[in-house]
Amino acid sequence: MEISKDSVATRQLSRAFASTRDVLAKVGPDQLDAATPCASWDVRGLIDHFIGSARWGASALSGTPLEVPGDDQATGDLLAGYDAGIKVAMDAFEAAGALEKTVELPFGRFSGAELMNMVARDQFTHGWDLARAIGYDVELDPELAGGLLVQARVEIVDAYRGPDGEGFFGPAAEAPADATPADRLAAFLGRPV
Repeated sequence: MEISKDSVATRQLSRAFASTRDVLAKVGPDQLDAATPCASWDVRGLIDHFIGSARWGASALSGTPLEVPGDDQATGDLLAGYDAGIKVAMDAFEAAGALEKTVELPFGRFSGAELMNMVARDQFTHGWDLARAIGYDVELDPELAGGLLVQARVEIVDAYRGPDGEGFFGPAAEAPADATPADRLAAFLGRPV
């Protein structure tokens, strides 16, 4: 699937979707109940979340109600479901003026570009979570992971951190000295590495 037009402004988001899509393509039906680094979710719940959050970003940007086709996204053709969510998100973020908009979220005001960064970080990191859960290589797009980590260090404040289910992110964890860029990002966002 071609994920995006070749827009420089949305390239990071496009790459995050592509990375996670590559991992999703490796998931077998027997892995849906496996545990993930996100204590609240098994693989099925994680997939439901990131398919839904792709659509959430588009909904938040446009100010329209969130449309998710069904409660359980982790059934049927996983890639088709994800591709549909990716298309909705990319169309929204690539629309004229989208990145300059001001978006009101329950936890603050953000530009469309800042919202896009959140969605990219969420998608990429959950791709890492999925890779860990299914035993797939977690050395995902090192350049993208490094860029997302630089942004996260600026954008993730302590107010967003807390115990699983209470904060958006857990307390920053220490990554091993030989950790990949994706591992370092995951550790900063509170995942055990």
